[in-house]
Amino acid sequence: MPKQNIKKGDMVRVICGSQQNKVGKILQVYPAKQRALVEGVGMMKRHTRKSQDNPQGSIEEREAPIHLSNLAKIEAKAANKEEA
Repeated sequence: MPKQNIKKGDMVRVICGSQQNKVGKILQVYPAKQRALVEGVGMMKRHTRKSQDNPQGSIEEREAPIHLSNLAKIEAKAANKEEA
């Protein structure tokens, strides 16, 4: 397995794809698959079936994993500048 330079809690920027230039925080890393969940990036819709807890059923939006090669770690100072 190659060495990872990204870990949970880091701020990253998406460098290619349809979500290019979006910035977010790493929620979870999957080293075996070389993918990561980034907060607010790569949203997908998940259909849930009816149940006792959710009698109507629903469509939930959640993050989909993104390959680590499409992410670039950014420093905290740069992240604060971009958000403003």
